[in-house]
Amino acid sequence: MHIRRNPLLRTAVAVTVALGLTAGVTACADDGNDDSVITIGSTEADKSQWKVFQEKAEEAGLNVEIKGFTDYNTPNRALSEGDLDVNQFQHILFLADYNVNSNADLVPFGATQIFPLGLYFKDGTTVADVEEAGEVVVPSDTTNQGRAINVLVQAGLVTLKKDGLLSPTPADIDTDSSKVTVTAVDASQTVTAYQDGTPAVINNNFLEGADVTAADAVFKDDPSKPEAQPYINVWVTTADQVDNADYLKLVEIFHDPEVQAAVQEDTNGSAVEVTTSAEELQEILADTEAKIKEQN
Repeated sequence: MHIRRNPLLRTAVAVTVALGLTAGVTACADDGNDDSVITIGSTEADKSQWKVFQEKAEEAGLNVEIKGFTDYNTPNRALSEGDLDVNQFQHILFLADYNVNSNADLVPFGATQIFPLGLYFKDGTTVADVEEAGEVVVPSDTTNQGRAINVLVQAGLVTLKKDGLLSPTPADIDTDSSKVTVTAVDASQTVTAYQDGTPAVINNNFLEGADVTAADAVFKDDPSKPEAQPYINVWVTTADQVDNADYLKLVEIFHDPEVQAAVQEDTNGSAVEVTTSAEELQEILADTEAKIKEQN
């Protein structure tokens, strides 16, 4: 899920995508142009969720082909160029960055999940415990720093000088109105800080090193909150196909309990199912694109 030109967004998009995406392989060998086949681009075509998904799609009378990609740039280009019907591998922020920087108009038509970014505290279990500690460590890379600070905003621990910032930095924090101080360190050092007793926002790929799971988070971003919405992963197609009835069935199938069980198995329980409507997703996309253009 990575197309980057804006310095603030380059890494940001990449790392967050990495939380939810890994290299994939083609799950079906049919490369024909049969109009009855719906081709879906994914960077996780080798995951068990897609096998279950294909079975459920077949039961629903749909013939789907999962095309695997090993990088995050190609699936959107392939969709724009007509080599795919839809793709499902990215969150809204990544899609917005692609559209803005490629002059494209790809559109989300269904939500899948979000991979929450969490706040962890070895010596506490509540946000009040973190407030009492008085300090929180966040990753210093621009990818996760902005999202981490917004996690603290959602938790009520930090106030920004200006609301609604896509990628706030420590300089954007209103220290007088905030309940904790924020220290930015290398992402790997958030684990050390956590183990030493300092509350920390830890990237999902460092959780194992901290010997915690997503379930141990004191607080994590809420998909319903504006700060987290750009990180909702989505189904995407071209603007002229956004109301395609068969494509909309794909969204329903993805939320089938058996498919969701496979998603949880594939993600070690870190994925949170999201059912935000297509209309709202498109509003979030438009807002995110506007913020990217403003930053550019």
